[in-house]
Amino acid sequence: MMNRFSASREPIGLGFRPLVVIELAEDANEETKEWLVKRIMDKKENGGAQLLIKPLPKEEKDFETSNIYLVGASIRRLLVGAEAAGFVKECHDHTMRAFTYSRRNEFKGFAEDNDDFLTMTECQYIIKRELENLRAKDEQAVPGHAKSKLYPGKSILRRLQTSGIVIQFFPLHDQEELKRLTSNWYARVRIGYQPLDDIRRYFGETISIYFGFLEYFTFALIPMAIIGIPYYILAFEDYDKYVLFASFNLLWSTVILEVWKRICSVTAYRWGTLMMKRQFEEPRPGFHGVLGTNPVTGRKEPVYSSLKRQLRIYLVSVPFVIVCLYLSLYVMKIYFDWEDMAMAFHEEHQSQFSGAMLFVPSILYAIVIEIMNRIYRYVAECLTSWENHRLESSYQNHLILKVLVFNFLNCFSSLFHIAFVLQDMRLLRQSLATLLITSQIINQFIEALLPYWLQKRRNKKVKKSVKAFNANADRSLVEQINIEKEMGSYLGTFDDYLELFLQFGYVSLFSCVYPLAAVFAVLNNVTEIYSDALKMCCVFKRPFSEPAANIGVWQLAFEAMGVISVVTNCALIGMSPQVNALFPDDKTELVLIVAAVEHALLAIKFVMAFVIPDKPYEIRMKLARLEFESLEALKQKEHLKLAESPN
Repeated sequence: MMNRFSASREPIGLGFRPLVVIELAEDANEETKEWLVKRIMDKKENGGAQLLIKPLPKEEKDFETSNIYLVGASIRRLLVGAEAAGFVKECHDHTMRAFTYSRRNEFKGFAEDNDDFLTMTECQYIIKRELENLRAKDEQAVPGHAKSKLYPGKSILRRLQTSGIVIQFFPLHDQEELKRLTSNWYARVRIGYQPLDDIRRYFGETISIYFGFLEYFTFALIPMAIIGIPYYILAFEDYDKYVLFASFNLLWSTVILEVWKRICSVTAYRWGTLMMKRQFEEPRPGFHGVLGTNPVTGRKEPVYSSLKRQLRIYLVSVPFVIVCLYLSLYVMKIYFDWEDMAMAFHEEHQSQFSGAMLFVPSILYAIVIEIMNRIYRYVAECLTSWENHRLESSYQNHLILKVLVFNFLNCFSSLFHIAFVLQDMRLLRQSLATLLITSQIINQFIEALLPYWLQKRRNKKVKKSVKAFNANADRSLVEQINIEKEMGSYLGTFDDYLELFLQFGYVSLFSCVYPLAAVFAVLNNVTEIYSDALKMCCVFKRPFSEPAANIGVWQLAFEAMGVISVVTNCALIGMSPQVNALFPDDKTELVLIVAAVEHALLAIKFVMAFVIPDKPYEIRMKLARLEFESLEALKQKEHLKLAESPN
């Protein structure tokens, strides 16, 4: 296995393969270091993680390495960890089954002398899982740091992180494999699919599924873009001739989400994550409370009153969100005042300069929206942490709900006001175009260009720039780690999905008025693929992989936006002059017909979601067969126990 990872070529010990880096604080006590190393190396039955750990050797005097440790594991330990983590692998009969160490020879690609059965990403995930599950036994405090309290069952690594003793821990890059991935992914511009299997092998399923969804969504936008270009050219000044495009929009926004679920399930089955059993979720690092006993696991862990949490949510968080929504509407009012001033200025002067000034309010408003979204995101994270949710999934759900509600109102309230209150289609087209393009430019700068520039400046001490990280695969381990530890940390796919969610809203809600919205979305997403790939490979530390079978709660968010788009497009169709001309005398009949059509389309949408299975027939049959075989195996085991019983 040593020949697989470039970092393992370093002479740090025969058979030791560094996978994960732990950096301690400069003032970390020697007693603390010795205790942590002992607990990491100790056997599982003694409460240890049974991993390998070594200090990073000093190769150059300028580098401070005394507080940096490398963590690895033996092959057997990793295989046992793969079973504990619930990994699913392909067998020789081409079926996907949960890996078990006792039946390891039944799995495709396994051999006692084959080190490629587990990828480096999977090995790093196993080590992360074991480190996070390393728990205190009888310790009352961290040795050498009496103020860092411990109690039985407390995660040691989390306590060290919250106490500032462990600054960071991250997985190492594999320079050779990263070089190959870079070449196949973004090093050259090409028309074709992304190497999702290679991305998954290097970064894990969560990130690979994000890039898969980004790619799928981009391809799904192409029909809208192709239709939108001639539609925009032929009806440039006819802002109200959008009935056909709105009708196509209704069908498009419904179908693409249902098709994605089927594609995602096929991919997740092939990767083995569709059948992974959900592990019991541990308390999140920031959760705190009085020491108690978990009624399910029997472990000692913090306990916090759900009543107190609900009071915090409904008496503080909900009013705070309402106040923020009010502020968003107030800012929108200021924006319309700016629009009135710009219009009055243009009517008075009628010049090219005054015409250009008409776009200034929308541009300024788009910038203010982005600033407000980011400030609110930070405050929402603090508020959700203060609510003290026990589980990470609960924390994420509450955070996503807060962020989505505010972002939706902040980004789309002005468009709804223009469309249904002012009923000014010219202003709606101008505002939508400005908001969409400005937000895309800002996001590209903040998410890709700015981090890349900052990383180049940060790495001057080591090799001047990030390019040095890709240029030479034969650098020393010390140099590689000192480059990587200074890189920024990838904070997950939250912001990436949020950007796609808002983009989907711009396209599905109002693109019938501005058909070029899909065109700009496609152009943005193509550059997004390359910029996101660049920052994953060059700007940020390698993130730990997380198994995933789909895009999670974001699927519900996109589907909710799809429902809103049905209502919005039906209302726009009902407002169009073409439809209004059919009902010159009785507008009540028009409203009733539009409402009936909208309800019928929603009913069709929900029927389609119910009738079209999320998983193709072949995948459902394979899963059913696996479930049947598991039940049969349990029955045989029970029969053997009864046969061997003396009674």
